[in-house]
Amino acid sequence: MVLAGTRTADHSGAMVISTTPQPPPPAELVRHLRLHLGLSDNALALGLRQAQQEQAPLPVVLWRFGLISLEQFDAVLTWQDQQP
Repeated sequence: MVLAGTRTADHSGAMVISTTPQPPPPAELVRHLRLHLGLSDNALALGLRQAQQEQAPLPVVLWRFGLISLEQFDAVLTWQDQQP
């Protein structure tokens, strides 16, 4: 499926590739994931590396890899919306 310059695939493990460069995730997001969701340094390193490679948002990559649940993904999006 192609949407606005983005190639996506189903939840079967295929990569999400965007032609639009994504900014690196804010340090506050990484800190929140570590402290409030308990993600390990290894899980975060994998997510950050894959998010950069795919040019995809970190929370999407973490969810797709099964590192956070759908409920945690929703909580992260809510947290992001509440940030200044």
